[in-house]
Amino acid sequence: MRSHVRAGTRDPRGFARLHRDSGTRVMEGGTEEGGTKGGGTKHGWEEGRIKLYPSPSCRTCLELVRAPVVMSRPLLPVFHHAGIPEPPEQLGRTGMRLPEKFVLLLALSAFITLFLGAFFLLPERVRPEGLRGPGRVLHGESEPGWELSRRAELRNGRKVRGPRGGKEETPSVGRRNESRRSGDAERETLREPEGPVSAGRGEGPTREVFGPATEFGEHVEEPKEESPEKPTHSVEEVSARRAKVREMMQLAWGSYRQYAWGANELRPVSMTSHMNSIFGICRWKGRTWLEGSVKLGATIVDSLDTLHIMGLRKEFQEGAAWVRQHLDFDLVFLAKAVDLGKRLLPAFNTPTGIPWAMVNLKTGVGRNWGWASGGCSVLAEIGTLHLEFEQLSHLTGNPIFSEKVRNIRDVLDRMKKPQGLYPNYVHPSTGNWGQQHVSMGGLGDSFYEYLLKSWLMSGKMDEQARRMYNEAIEAILKHLLRRTPGGLTFIGEWKNGFVERKMGHLACFAGGMLALGVDSTPEELTADGSQAGEASEPKNHLEMAAKIAHTCHESYDRAAVKLGPEIFRFDGAAEAVGTRHVEKYYILRPEVVETYFYLWRITKDPKYREWGWEAVQALERNCRVQGGYSGIRDVYSSVPSHDDVQQSFFLAETLKYLYLLFSDDSVLPLDQWVFSTEAHPLPVIPRTVNATKQEPSLVSS
Repeated sequence: MRSHVRAGTRDPRGFARLHRDSGTRVMEGGTEEGGTKGGGTKHGWEEGRIKLYPSPSCRTCLELVRAPVVMSRPLLPVFHHAGIPEPPEQLGRTGMRLPEKFVLLLALSAFITLFLGAFFLLPERVRPEGLRGPGRVLHGESEPGWELSRRAELRNGRKVRGPRGGKEETPSVGRRNESRRSGDAERETLREPEGPVSAGRGEGPTREVFGPATEFGEHVEEPKEESPEKPTHSVEEVSARRAKVREMMQLAWGSYRQYAWGANELRPVSMTSHMNSIFGICRWKGRTWLEGSVKLGATIVDSLDTLHIMGLRKEFQEGAAWVRQHLDFDLVFLAKAVDLGKRLLPAFNTPTGIPWAMVNLKTGVGRNWGWASGGCSVLAEIGTLHLEFEQLSHLTGNPIFSEKVRNIRDVLDRMKKPQGLYPNYVHPSTGNWGQQHVSMGGLGDSFYEYLLKSWLMSGKMDEQARRMYNEAIEAILKHLLRRTPGGLTFIGEWKNGFVERKMGHLACFAGGMLALGVDSTPEELTADGSQAGEASEPKNHLEMAAKIAHTCHESYDRAAVKLGPEIFRFDGAAEAVGTRHVEKYYILRPEVVETYFYLWRITKDPKYREWGWEAVQALERNCRVQGGYSGIRDVYSSVPSHDDVQQSFFLAETLKYLYLLFSDDSVLPLDQWVFSTEAHPLPVIPRTVNATKQEPSLVSS
């Protein structure tokens, strides 16, 4: 076991501090490493820089390496007792000799004995007020009683009050300490479970004790097993929340209609159209236009189905009329979709059939992004065509669209994958992987999503898609899944064999995907959550989905504005927190509420509706401006600084998922509809159609 020193924070005396990092204890401070090359226990000292190679004979060093806390005092006593010369700054002796330690241990033992006697032997009524327990035995989290009781609490909607601050919280499985303080050693004698804890901002840890105790001095009876019903929101409350989301959509659409009609997006603060080339560059009559200078109407096209779902008929009709007039739609939607699909086909003219990222719709010339690993195509881009192209072939009877995307999958299926993982980059000419970077977030996310949803849209007959999904997710959970000391579960990013301990907001969709995969698994799904068969589904996907949802909710809850950052990390004591300035922004993303929606539909756990309502309130509080809704530059600032962009996906995805979260299951039932990665609902293709491979042509090919 080794403890390495890296540049970092130091205490006022310039000496290294001990930190916890991915299971390896790291001491930080200084800039130069020192040491010797001998055997046994090695020590080095140079300009406040330390590097320890503890051996079993160095007990003090081992204890420091094992310590699960951030040390608050300099490490000088370690060198003093190990016989190492003191550093240039001569300090007094701060350690204790062995006899002194022995005396202190005796005194501490006597104190603990008295404490335990007061707690267990004195009658309840004469115990000191602070020592009165909740009248029940505490169990470890690993015991069945712990999990069963916590589930009973959730079903019955009980609140538990932590021992400090009296703040009520709804129990949530998986909440733990972010870090233990050095003073917790005395409390370790009385073993409370290493159980769910939530660290509020500036309030200290609030431990959720076993059972619905509200105060140390109060006793509340256990939830009765004969009343397993989960608390549900009243019909009126759910209806009011749904109406609120609908009103938000009306504001967002109305502001766009007033200030940026026909442009791709709106600037809600300055109340003008948003000029950005993200939607492409257009050439018309010999001139080149940025998207904001020509009427492409991305927000209109993106929002039409949301308007229709919410029953905003007037708004839908005006959007459809704009599309009909300005995009020259013959049949408004289908004919133009077919036309666009045909114009995209030249992008597939590569040696492997892996498409280019961009294509000139007039000339058919394609190319890839300059930054994408030496001219590679991006996994998420080439994997996020399947649903739409399959629908085009289904609706038109022209198999060309389906053939193109099925070839992509065949190529990827045949390729050798490092440890079963799919890197984010693949070269369209050679068919080789590019940079060894694997992510469930940006660059990779929707590839996995579309494997599962292709199987669903096919009426669960696309066996290749389901097998590839099972194998890919099994590798992801095996190599990228991590659990923090604070009890949070996250999916990291894999780079050249090493896992980076961070998770993006984009990756939060994975909770919903995992839940959807379990909910829609065929009859051979076993009771423990695993699927029978050679390509078995990893166990407990639904439990994993809930843990990921909890982690993403924590990333929201630990921000000042209660909306999560673009990237959050798990470094030392910082868990589910954006630590770098460029990662702290929120741009109205939908992935977290998307996961809430799927988990609500599948589990009916009311906490997901409650978490969704928290997001609605946070959006209203921090993102609503005079001209609509704007993103935020720093979610940890209590005074939001707006980025002045109302993203089109806010209307297409975020508000849609929130509206459906508070809607009945009969609104777009999951066994009849599949949502694209942009939350556009596509109908499940009937099994009979898949079986016969015949469908009348609706539009001439």
